[in-house]
Order: sequence, then structure tokens, then C-alpha cells
Amino acid sequence: MRVRLNLASSPLASNRRFAVFSTTVGGLGLIAMALLWGHVYSVRRSNTAIRAEQARIESDMQTLRQRRSDLEAFFNRPETVQRRDLSGFLNSLIAQRAFPWTQIFMDLERSLPDGVRIVSIEPKLADDHLELKLTIGAKNDEGKLKFLRALEDSREFSDIQVLGETRSGRTGDADVVVMALIARYSST
Repeated sequence: MRVRLNLASSPLASNRRFAVFSTTVGGLGLIAMALLWGHVYSVRRSNTAIRAEQARIESDMQTLRQRRSDLEAFFNRPETVQRRDLSGFLNSLIAQRAFPWTQIFMDLERSLPDGVRIVSIEPKLADDHLELKLTIGAKNDEGKLKFLRALEDSREFSDIQVLGETRSGRTGDADVVVMALIARYSST
């Protein structure tokens, strides 16, 4: 049998406060550790998502770089460069409103005799002047010759060159003679 006697001059110290305090601090430490672990886990998960998104973006960028190089190769081909230059010229004419469609039609209307019509007009810039390729249709040779004389006599059209002429052998055609020509145009 054991008897508890305190023979000390001061009473026996209780460790209860130390045990409560250390348990509380330890519990708070475990809670803090759990919160930090949760934070680390969420940061790692978000970093993984960010890396996956970055890899997808880099893949998309590589695809776009490849498409860009393919398009550059396409646009650097000679026939595409020629079309681009032509469209640039035509766009500049439209932008500058330097191409006087109304004036050309008014000048052609003055030159057109009866029985002659314009089938097509193809403008192009040659050196520093405007050149028109015209295709006309005429009911007879007399109308065609009147049209050529009227063009030669006009101030707006010069350097007229006949490229070719075809005749329709069928009866009932509106145009018996179809002629292609090039003329230099200058509006005054």
C-alpha cells in the first residue's frame, strides 16, 4: 500500500495547466498543418491545371505558326503576288476614286453609233496611263467602222489597237461582228 505524503515545504505542483496548454497548442498546430496541407494541395492542383492550359496554348500557337507559314508560302507564290498587286492597284483606284466609271460611260455613249454596244470593259494601269480593253458587238461592218472613227476623233481615247474580230454566221444573232480592242483613256 502506498501512502501519499507530502513532506515538502511547498505543496506538490500540478502539471495540469501545462498539459492543457500543450494539448491546445498541439491541436492548433495539427489544424494549422492540415490547413497548410490543403492549401499546398489546391496550389499543386491549380498549377497542374495552369500547366495543362499552358501546354494547350503552346500547342495552339504552334498550330497557328504552321498555318501562318503555310499562308505566307501561299501568298508568296508568283501567281498570288500578281493577283495581290492587281487587287492592290484596283483597291487604290477605288479608294482614290480615280477610276472615273461614270465619265468613261459618258464618253463611250457619245462615241457609240446605233447598232453598236459595249460587251465588256477591262481597265488596267499601264505605266502612267489608263488602258481599256473593250469588247464591242455591232450589227454590221458600217456600225463597227463608225465606232472606230468616233473613238479616233475623240479627245479621251487614243492609241487604239484592234486585237481581233469575229463574225457570227448564224442569223438572228444580235451582234454580227464582235471586236476586241485596246485604247488609251485620259479624262479631260
